[in-house]
Amino acid sequence: MRTFVRIVDTQSFTRAALSLDIPRATATTIVQNLEAMLGVQLLQRTTRRLNLTAEGAAYYERCVQILADIDEMEASLRDATDNLRGRLRVEMPGAIATTLVFPALDDFHARFPHVDLAIGLSSRTVDMVGEAVDCSVQLGELPDSGLVARRLGMLEQVTCASPDYLARHGTPMTLDDLAGHVAVNCMAEVCGSAARGAEFDFEDDGRVTSVRVEGFVQVADEHAYLACGLEGLGLIQPSRIAAQPYLDSGQLKEVLPRYTPVAVPVSVAYLKNRRVAPRVRAFVDWLAELFEQAELVGKDMSRVRQLLRGLHPDEVN
Repeated sequence: MRTFVRIVDTQSFTRAALSLDIPRATATTIVQNLEAMLGVQLLQRTTRRLNLTAEGAAYYERCVQILADIDEMEASLRDATDNLRGRLRVEMPGAIATTLVFPALDDFHARFPHVDLAIGLSSRTVDMVGEAVDCSVQLGELPDSGLVARRLGMLEQVTCASPDYLARHGTPMTLDDLAGHVAVNCMAEVCGSAARGAEFDFEDDGRVTSVRVEGFVQVADEHAYLACGLEGLGLIQPSRIAAQPYLDSGQLKEVLPRYTPVAVPVSVAYLKNRRVAPRVRAFVDWLAELFEQAELVGKDMSRVRQLLRGLHPDEVN
């Protein structure tokens, strides 16, 4: 059942076999034996796509429910930490991984020693079904989709530039001064904002002001965005957690400190209409706790505390 469900989810015998750590031939044999045992065809195979038959679709839905029930039952029969085992695949932006998650992974491993993490670093929108991803940390407001999202906090931003850039172009003192400056354009999926060119957003007296700043380079990677700022290619507005080491060292200088950049929401998302596996739930709860304790991350404190009191991810949309 697990092999069949994974093949359907990934739309590939090869990807399913890789994620289950079995040979592709074994995955093929399992489905063939399953179809022979049931006496029905579950999958229609073409050169480009796998399609469920009517019987296969009905069987798939029941398998998902049955496997979730089995996982939940086994979890209730064993010790809370010992029962959590298996592989957990997670995608998250590099800045969050390197500044928050990686330094704390020893704590997660100590709590859940039998859970193996496969962490991909990406700010793109992930195909969680096709890529067999269990959960994804995402920036910005999430579109209406087949995902459930749990808000972790607000990622504070900072407007800054290299000393070399400021020496050549001057230091802006007001938002009007930005008209004479250059900015590095960070694409939407990296910065978590709308794709509208090099615009900086600021909060001033409860109002949001957007200022467009011309630039000549666009990047689609947060590390490249910081690198461009460090090289003096323009003003940047990265997350403060990513920029803080360079601000501390003097490689970047904060500008316009009286104008607060609009914070970017951070959420962890997973598939809707599925019972959440205990190891996914444990990781999401651990992430929420990590963000609660993190410096340089803004929070809706009442909401975070409510979540940490015991609401599970599938109870929060």
